[in-house]
Amino acid sequence: MSLRQTLRNSLFLFLVTVIQFAATADARAASAREIDIKVDEALERFKKEVGGGARFLASAEGVLVFPSVIKAGFGIGGEYGEGALRIGGKTVDYYSTAAASIGLQLGAQSKTVVLVFLESKALKDFRNSAGWKAGVDGSVALIKLGAGGTIDTENIKDPIVGFVFSNKGLMYNLTLEGSKYTKLNK
Repeated sequence: MSLRQTLRNSLFLFLVTVIQFAATADARAASAREIDIKVDEALERFKKEVGGGARFLASAEGVLVFPSVIKAGFGIGGEYGEGALRIGGKTVDYYSTAAASIGLQLGAQSKTVVLVFLESKALKDFRNSAGWKAGVDGSVALIKLGAGGTIDTENIKDPIVGFVFSNKGLMYNLTLEGSKYTKLNK
């Protein structure tokens, strides 16, 4: 078998796997209680790893947390995760996030995504959308921490800010553009 045929077969098997994954996503979907437990854990980690994180979250209009967004790719990639929108510390809605990508990629990873809505209009626009897409329906500024791992709240002027964590801590040089957020019925 030639290298070209091997690559073609591998790509075909990968695409079949991705299609099966997408087709059975509803069957694997987490319950509202499972999502809430994982969101609680993700927020505790955020507060522990980010200096001033608890105070920052308390001042937010809303916080959208995806405890585990799984990304996999072999030339063509995709990612998916489920999370909860919290207002005043209470879950008000559940959402999924999904994105696709094409390019040099191989493997899989899990990440935690926290979106913080700092302005009520941005939160209202997000909640009133049928399917909100980062970079199209609104801009999300990814935050880099200052010295000592603290949030520099003096310089944050964006209505929505995002944080992305891996199992090794806060991740840099990532983008959330192209990620689509859709309300779930839980």
